[in-house]
Parts: sequence; structure tokens; C-alpha cells
Amino acid sequence: MSQILTVSCKLKVSQSQAAKLDATMDAFVQALNWVNQNTPEKVVNAVKLQSLCYYQIRARFGLSSNLAQQVCRRVAGARKVARQRNRPVKEFKRRFVTYDARIFSFREKDWTVSLATVDGRERFELAIGNYQRGMLAGSNPKSATLVQRKDGSYSIQICVEAEPPKQQNTDKVIGVDLGRRDIAHTSEGDNWNGQQLNKVRDHYCRLRASLQRKASKGTRSSRRRCRELLQRLSGKERRFQTWVNHRISKAIVSRAKATNSAIALEDLTGIRERVNQQPRSKTERRRANSWAFYQLRQFLEYKARVAGVSLILVPPAYTSQTCHRCLHIHPEQGKSYRSGKSFKCGHCGWEGDADLNGANVIALLGAAVNQPRGSGLFCSLVEQSRPRATESPLRTA
Repeated sequence: MSQILTVSCKLKVSQSQAAKLDATMDAFVQALNWVNQNTPEKVVNAVKLQSLCYYQIRARFGLSSNLAQQVCRRVAGARKVARQRNRPVKEFKRRFVTYDARIFSFREKDWTVSLATVDGRERFELAIGNYQRGMLAGSNPKSATLVQRKDGSYSIQICVEAEPPKQQNTDKVIGVDLGRRDIAHTSEGDNWNGQQLNKVRDHYCRLRASLQRKASKGTRSSRRRCRELLQRLSGKERRFQTWVNHRISKAIVSRAKATNSAIALEDLTGIRERVNQQPRSKTERRRANSWAFYQLRQFLEYKARVAGVSLILVPPAYTSQTCHRCLHIHPEQGKSYRSGKSFKCGHCGWEGDADLNGANVIALLGAAVNQPRGSGLFCSLVEQSRPRATESPLRTA
């Protein structure tokens, strides 16, 4: 199965070309908002939207035929995503333009792209390095998105379709336990402590609360300034989380690639909703909900696919309560061998880091999935009932 990768390239733009790009982006975003406001919200089909307002888009905003079609597709896509989140599409604010193969082309011989504007086609030289050249070499991209950065520069985000390498066959598995105290802990002992990250996030929370209080008081200019700072703060915290998740996922995939291993993760789908049903303090609820664990899983998935590393999802039940050495859990209902960050098995006596133990259990489950007839484990963890006191959910049949 092919994989779509996005290559961000800076454009070399002259003053006259910048004016054309500005006019195109302004017309495109205005058309998006006009279509969103003047068509029924329930219409999420791009063809239906095009039949309702195609000619009005061309007449009002001076967009070409294909750009008008891109407007309808973009609005339809945004509405579909908003419907999944149970909220409407309010407004398109960012200046951007989406392109397909009819209004965008890439030429490798001189590393340029051709883009349609409201004033005809323009060709732009790419200001890129060896990484982007390597990604684009030999490719035939069919779509791209033009964006303008905060510093006023222009970038084209080119979508490249590539065939990922064949996944390596291996019986080795690296288990990864995700959590809050340790953002990630592997079965090989590598871990990324979350204490320093919590300090940074708590700092952002205090600063955000202070600005929110000031944004409701004071003069008009001070309230406006506080709102601007809040917006900048939100982007800074989001970029910080993304940077940490990229760093962790790259290190894990690189280690799996170097050791010819697969990666096993817990399938934590729906964990936030289940955890939020438990009584917790406001601070604990904020800390649990603010970190982007799903983003970390997404980064691991696509980086592993690019590197040819298999990624396995296993059920999370009892992974933190089972001893990885003897596969036993505590025989009494409601009790566990785990106590905070430490784990001490009452059956075999193994004692050590609880997250390391959990990562090893995840690795065992991943090996059972990866080599279903070569392991002594079976996947009874999916059952909701608790096993008998003398049995482990990982014990062989």
C-alpha cells in the first residue's frame, strides 16, 4: 500500500509574483467562507456543493474553474471532519490555496513548480535542501497546498506518493509503555521522563490562566494584547508537544530498525473517555487530557512504515498488573503487585520498575501476535471478566 508524504518547500517569490499569490489566497479564503455561510450545513458532498454555487464562486471571486472546484472540495472536507467532532465549521482564517494536478506541476530538471493564480500561471523556483530534493527526485506529485508563513514567506506543501519498503520479518519485538510519569518506556530500558515536561505544561497552564483573567479586565488595548498573547501561547505549547513526540518516535523507530525488531504498543483507543469517568482533581484531569498520546502513536505508525518496521497494537488489559517473568497477577481482587513506579512480584520475586515491566509484557503480547504459532501466549486479554486467582491472562491454554 502506497504512503502519502508531505514535503514542505520554500518558494522564491518576486514582488510581482507575491502580489498575485496574495490576491489568489485572499480570493480563495473569501470563497471558502462565502460557500460555508451560504450553503446548507448538512451538505457535505463536494459535487453537491459545486452544483449549488460553482458559477457564483467564479463570478464573485474571479477564481478559475479548477480553483472553484477546490473551494467546494475543501469546504466539504472540513464539514465532514467537523461532523465527526460534533461541531460546525465556523470560519476559515488561514491564508492558503489547495491545488491538484490540473493547476499544479513540478519540474525536476530546474526544481520549479507551476501554480495557477487569479492572474494566470506562474512558475516559482524552490529554495530547498538535499532532504527535499531526495524526497522529490523521481516523483510525480499530483497535489499541493500553498501557505503563507507568519514571517511573510511562501511555502508549497507537496504531497508525494511513495511505496514504503517491505516490512522486515523478525521475531524480536520492542514493547513501548506510554504514560504520564514516563511519556514512553521501552522494554529495552529506554525511557523519556515526563517530570520536566509536566513542569513546562504547568507553567503554560499558570500563564494561560493569568492572561485569561487579564483579558476580561483592563482597557481595550490591554484586553486585545492579552488575547493575542493567548493565541501565541496556544501555538507554542502545541509545537512543544509535537517536537517532543517527534523526538521520541524517531528514537524508538531508529532503535527498532537498528535491532531488526518490531514495535508493540497498547491500543489505547477510548482511554480518555474511560479515565475521565473516574473521580479526579482538576489538575490531574488537565494533565491526563492535555498530552497528545494519539499524536505520538500516529508519529510512530508513519515513521515505522517509512523505515519498514512492523508496528503491532495489543490490548491493554492487565499489562501493568502482570509479571513479565512468570506471567502472574495478584491473586486477590482489587490488589496488584504494582505500587506507583515500583513492581514486586509475589510469585517469582522479580522486583523493578513498573513501566519497564509493563513494556516487557507488551513486548510478549506483540511477539504472540507477530508469531502466533511460535509463542506460549494466547490473547485472552480482550475478555472483560477477571481471570481466576490461580490463573494469569497470559498463561497458555
